Amino acid sequence: MPLPPLRAEQTALLNRRLWGLLTLGLVIHLGFGWLLTLSVDEAHYMLYADKLDWSYFDHPPLVGWVQWPLVVIGAPEGIIRLIPQALWLTACLLARQIARELYRIVPSWSNPAIREAAGVWAVALLLLAPLMHVLAVGLLPDTLLMVLTLALMWVTLQLAGHQTLRLWILLGLLLGVAGLAKYTAILPALTIIGILSWRHGAKLLIQPGPWLALLIACLLVTPVFYWNMQHDWISFLYQINHGAGGEWKIRRLAAFVGIQIVAYGPLLIMGAILACREILKQKAWLAASLLLFFFIPFAVTAYLSGGGGSLPHWTGPAWLTLVPFAANALASHWQSGRKVMITAWVRTQAVICILAFTMLFFIGIPGISQDHAWGKKNPIADLWGWDTAGDRARTLMLARRIPSISVKNWTLASRMTWYTRPATVFVLDDRFDQFDLWFGALPAGSDSLFVNWSQMRFDLPTGAGGFESCTLIDQLDIQRLGRTVSDFSFYHCRNWGAGVAPKH
Repeated sequence: MPLPPLRAEQTALLNRRLWGLLTLGLVIHLGFGWLLTLSVDEAHYMLYADKLDWSYFDHPPLVGWVQWPLVVIGAPEGIIRLIPQALWLTACLLARQIARELYRIVPSWSNPAIREAAGVWAVALLLLAPLMHVLAVGLLPDTLLMVLTLALMWVTLQLAGHQTLRLWILLGLLLGVAGLAKYTAILPALTIIGILSWRHGAKLLIQPGPWLALLIACLLVTPVFYWNMQHDWISFLYQINHGAGGEWKIRRLAAFVGIQIVAYGPLLIMGAILACREILKQKAWLAASLLLFFFIPFAVTAYLSGGGGSLPHWTGPAWLTLVPFAANALASHWQSGRKVMITAWVRTQAVICILAFTMLFFIGIPGISQDHAWGKKNPIADLWGWDTAGDRARTLMLARRIPSISVKNWTLASRMTWYTRPATVFVLDDRFDQFDLWFGALPAGSDSLFVNWSQMRFDLPTGAGGFESCTLIDQLDIQRLGRTVSDFSFYHCRNWGAGVAPKH
């Protein structure tokens, strides 16, 4: 006997909650999108758009390509940041749609009240996951991949039920675009192969659809291979070495797990556990196979974390694939009256997000200056003052006729390059990276404006083979709400390559 549909007032209430959550998220992201200067990765990928190419040293090109139209017309950063905000909204709507469709493979979630509430819970889970807001404000390859992975999971769900040529073409397009977004797109691709091979068997090999999808995907990623072929495959070699990390340590894995719990929230984890229990109880094996979209990339990233070769946001797309399942489980338990624990975790995650937003606004703990021990290690100071520092550097270069800027680390170079365009910025280290491809090495005998930052301070590059001398010519204090949170020091350094080793 079919269950009765939702009453009109129930539907209206759920719609109000849905749009209220989406509006709240967009307001938060718009505010911080205009308030904060660029993070290191954001600036790096905006430079991809400024220096358009077929691919790049450390990532495929899509993250630069999608920003190029706005960068080329000189759009403000707040406008460019509308791109990740639109992607966050798209991810919310995709997660909601998948959450509402899972009843087809998990029968216990077929109640109309659970289905519609699950769509709202999916958006709430995204809104309550602190790290998801990072991907919603700053465009990273993972921001692109979180939407593409959800879309790939949805297409896989459809193909597992019925195959059409249109779905196979869509799968090929999504796989190709995902390959242009990030190299780790190979992981959901392998997941799809495993699920559809299990579902349909060897007969897939004699059907045109899978081969057409493969052809489309391969054609779309040819720019990456073309660029690497021209550059001795350096991008692939870098990814292999970067993924390998260093010596594997269990404490790094433990730290990674702890950070993941805080970053994505215990509510999502609890919902995922409840969903897994229900899936196993129902023997809903297709639903269980779709969970591989989470478990395979998460396991790979967790393993890499033991060698120091992973970052917290790398798992963002994987966590997002858990959201539709967790949303249904939470909606089901809420419907059955088990609200106390869920309410407690909702409030806990809301407090975590509010504290994070407060620290962003105040640049760390209110009242703590950069001279305090905590202020010296304040990671949020990284998001403030780079535009002002870039303006100061450009002014000093012009006034003193210094031909270039130099820094000691690529993380400093990305912001300094963006905010001093079209200045040349050299990274004075032994590590080969994208800046070596863009600018080459600092010519011998050259002068340069060396920039040091208080949160990542380096010794002056005046040793053997360095500059002959460096003279402090200016210092810029970055202040917020009456307190100094960091400072920039500017040195006129002369005659690169003429430095001698200090006498002992």
